[in-house]
Amino acid sequence: MDKSDLSHLKILQPPATLREIVQEKMRAAIIEGHFKPGQRLVERPLCDQLGVSRTVIRETIRYLEAEGLVEIQPNKGPIVARLDWDIAGQIYDIRLLLETSAAVACAQAGTPGLEAALRAALARLKQAFEDGTPGALFRASTGFYQVIFDAAGHHIAWETVQRLNGRISRLRLMTLSTSDRHTSGFAHMQAICDAIIARDPKATKQAVQAHLRDARAIAGRLLAAENSSE
Repeated sequence: MDKSDLSHLKILQPPATLREIVQEKMRAAIIEGHFKPGQRLVERPLCDQLGVSRTVIRETIRYLEAEGLVEIQPNKGPIVARLDWDIAGQIYDIRLLLETSAAVACAQAGTPGLEAALRAALARLKQAFEDGTPGALFRASTGFYQVIFDAAGHHIAWETVQRLNGRISRLRLMTLSTSDRHTSGFAHMQAICDAIIARDPKATKQAVQAHLRDARAIAGRLLAAENSSE
C-alpha cells in the first residue's frame, strides 16, 4: 500500500458529541409528546434520567429554546413550549412557500437517481406509518422532504426548514398520524411523490398545496381542542 495514500483514514461522519446526543433525545421526547406542552423541565431529574451533568442539560435547554421547543418563564424556569395557532399558522405559510417551490423545482429538474431516492424515502415513510412509532414517523417524513430539497438544490431553504424543524415535526406528527382527515397523510405524500416522478410541475404544486391545506385545517382543530382543555 502507498504510505502516502491515507484516504482510508478520513472520517466521513464525525461522532456525535454528548451534547448533540442529549439534544437529539430531548428533542425527540418533546416532539413525540413524552414531555407535554407546558411541562416544567427540571434540571435534577433530567440529569438523573439522562445520566449527564447540569451543564449539558442547561446547554441543551438553551439550544432547544432557540428551536422554539422550550420557553423560559419568569419564576418558573424552562417549560415545553406550547404551540398556538398564531405560531402554527405562520409555520404553514412558510412551509407552503418553501415546500411548493422545492417540489416544483424537483419535478422540473428530474435529476438522475431521483425516482429511486424518492421511492426509497416513501417506502420508509410507509413502514413508519404501519409501525405507528412517532419517532420513526417524524424521521421518515423529514427524510422524504430532504430528498426533495436536495434534488431541487434548495439548500438555503432546507437550512431554514431545519431551523424550524422541531416545531414542524410536532405539527407533522400531530397531523400525519390522525385519522381525522379525508385523505390520509401517506396518500398525500404518495401523490407528491408520483407527481414529481412524472415530472409534472402543475400536479406537483397541486399535490403539495392539497397536503398542506388538509394538514393546516387539522392542526387548527387539534390545537383549538388542546388549548381549550388546558
